[in-house]
Amino acid sequence: MRTRTLGSAGPTVSAAGLGAMGMSGGAYGTPDRAESIATVHAALAAGVTLIDTGDFYAMGHNELLLAEALRGRDRDSYLLSVKFGQLRGPGRELGGQDSRPEAVRNFLAYSLTRLGTDHVDIYRPARLDSAVPIEETVGAIKEMVEAGHVRYIGLSEVDAATIRRAHAVHPIADVQIEYSLLSRAVETDVLPTLRELGIGLTAYGILGRGLISGRWSAGHVAGPGDFRALSPRFSSGNVEHNLALVEALRRVAGAKGCTVAQLAIAWVAAQGEEIVPLVGARTRERLAEALPALELDLAPDDLAEIERAVPKGSARGDRYPSALMSSLGVGN
Repeated sequence: MRTRTLGSAGPTVSAAGLGAMGMSGGAYGTPDRAESIATVHAALAAGVTLIDTGDFYAMGHNELLLAEALRGRDRDSYLLSVKFGQLRGPGRELGGQDSRPEAVRNFLAYSLTRLGTDHVDIYRPARLDSAVPIEETVGAIKEMVEAGHVRYIGLSEVDAATIRRAHAVHPIADVQIEYSLLSRAVETDVLPTLRELGIGLTAYGILGRGLISGRWSAGHVAGPGDFRALSPRFSSGNVEHNLALVEALRRVAGAKGCTVAQLAIAWVAAQGEEIVPLVGARTRERLAEALPALELDLAPDDLAEIERAVPKGSARGDRYPSALMSSLGVGN
């Protein structure tokens, strides 16, 4: 497994991380607990060292699942990246963000207990809390770093100005944000800012939530609770257009001797050494398909061919429903 360093002040991690959200709560279909745990074990065996979760993923279930999967493992053999602050109701409806300093300490205490560990490697607010200055939130996490409960500070889905303000309080290891062939808004301001400041990027949604996995079809119906049932990019009219882009990418992948998913992952990894793709695999089969993408070295001609197949800005539909777009630091 190749490695990358998350920014000038961050940790060295595997060249791809494991995104665990889909293993709990049915956001992308009903998960299998035993298979999820086996997938975590397979990822560790393959050399994956970065595991990403959120304290609100299935109301804490995801952290408990990871605690079970990681039990007995050398704590220094993997890194846990945890997002916090997303509020939920009894029906799992979203309720905004709470990033007050007292909330930071509270959320962290619960996460440490559920995960069965004495520290989180990278701790980050899931979204920007418009009611709390980012300086106060990062300042509270900084106190947890000084107390030994957190190793590094991260951010998620914030704009360039917020990154600068946060980094002035304490060095930011990485910013987690959606980045794929279909979601490239990060390239305008955020990515140049990260490079200027020496901050890494952990990219989620690298397969467009399955849209560019090579397995989604226009007639596919998302199940109950599946995020994609509400996603504009999967809606009728948009999905057909977007799948035509996937078919163009499939032809490039065929010439390269890889799958569509592998090519899409390799493209994200090729955008910079400071970028670590998060593979949201829920099964060992999907993990086994994804990881060989890290061995694909894309030449300038390959990248140009991919760009012709899926030009920047060619995706149709927002990446989130309109009600949630306002919570993002960057658009599509």
